[in-house]
Amino acid sequence: MNEPTALSMTKSGIAAKNGGLEQDAIGLVEDTVIGMASSAPAVSVAFTMAALAAATSYGSGPIIVITAIPMLVIAYAYRRLNLWSQNCGASYAWVGRAINPYLGFMVGWLMVAGYVIATVSGVEVLGPSVLAVFGADSGNQWANIGIATAVGLVMLLLAVVGIRITARTQIGFAVVEYAILIAFAIVGIIAVASHRSGTFHMTSGWLSPTGISGKGSAATGFLIAVFIFTGWDGAIYVNEESRQRQKSPGSAALLAVACLGIIDLLCIVGLQGVVSPAKLQANSASALVYSAQALGGSTWAKVMALALALSVIATTLTGIVLTARILFAMARDQLLPKSLARVSGRFSTPAVASIVVGLSIIGLAWVYLLATSVQNAFNDVVAVAGILFAFFYIFTALAAIVFYRRRVLSGVRNVTTLGVLPLAAAGFLGWIIVRSLMKAPASQIWSLVGVVGVGFVLMIGARLIGKAPFFGLKREQDADPGRSAG
Repeated sequence: MNEPTALSMTKSGIAAKNGGLEQDAIGLVEDTVIGMASSAPAVSVAFTMAALAAATSYGSGPIIVITAIPMLVIAYAYRRLNLWSQNCGASYAWVGRAINPYLGFMVGWLMVAGYVIATVSGVEVLGPSVLAVFGADSGNQWANIGIATAVGLVMLLLAVVGIRITARTQIGFAVVEYAILIAFAIVGIIAVASHRSGTFHMTSGWLSPTGISGKGSAATGFLIAVFIFTGWDGAIYVNEESRQRQKSPGSAALLAVACLGIIDLLCIVGLQGVVSPAKLQANSASALVYSAQALGGSTWAKVMALALALSVIATTLTGIVLTARILFAMARDQLLPKSLARVSGRFSTPAVASIVVGLSIIGLAWVYLLATSVQNAFNDVVAVAGILFAFFYIFTALAAIVFYRRRVLSGVRNVTTLGVLPLAAAGFLGWIIVRSLMKAPASQIWSLVGVVGVGFVLMIGARLIGKAPFFGLKREQDADPGRSAG
């Protein structure tokens, strides 16, 4: 596929500027790390380890491995669609061009909402983790607000300055965070395997999706495990700035899922048995730090708190960078105010969109930390963030099937990779959504309805007031089904 000129035409005939984003700025490694940082491994493990151990009766390992399979399939669908079109809006543009532009807009809104909500949710552990590293009072409200604000502003500055410095910063964060997590996981496995005093010993039940004596619920485990993986798609939203932009972002998405699966598997299986089940559940809110303290005392607890803090800081940076690019792409297609499509002439970044996202995240963090009366409502919104990700993963898989529909029946490989597997993965995530909604309280369901409702209003405004040409797109399909499946 040819590189776009400064002003090129899409296949649908709509003029689209490449926006001046810096091309060939990052490679495969940086792209992969951005996708992993978006998923925030340390935070994900901290939030889910106790719940997953309880739900699966310590069958966490098989649940994580099984969940990784549909995620890899969805990542492959992203890879296939990125080979077709490199657009930093990714799923919203693909769904809009392959299935329906109105559905594409809604997918874009779910992407924006999902990333903003997921980024703000980390504020709960950011301040306490930083304060714990320095041995300060983690309950100091204004200290927590100050830390969240300072981190937000610094990450916003990095996001505006450029994708290169963003990628290098993420690699620095990742080296420290992942080294700490993996080291603690190995120490934890050794402690449990050697029957260290106070640990919960491994049994054959740890190798079953239903856990010890079959008392666990695989279905509930899958609900939790899907949340652990969400965010790997961040590797795709920098595709316009990647070297080998057709291939690298898709490969990065696959690598991000695989690496996240390995890290999450090691950490959760390695640390869930460090303390007794009763103590793990009693300290579920700080399970990761508590387990580290059980292994090595207060100094080790501070080291784990550092990993948690770095994880939140990294995901704050990716949250700003990736959400800004989605907004930029939608504004470029005239679906949002055109000011969001402005690019910094000096830094070649979507500066206006980055500032809007960064300040919004900081503002929401202030509201969450100060207005205790709205915390429950915000927690309801956070609880459905995983569902938002599952929705646009499903539509991306379906877009791949629809776009490559002429290729699907051209051979066994294509039937499998472009038909059966993405459909099965979409079905699995659909089942997860249904199960989640069945278990969710009414407040969470209404929160989901509210998010979708806001998107619908914005879509009507873009159609009737903005009269965006995007809504006139005709469905597209693979023009050359005779090519290799890639």
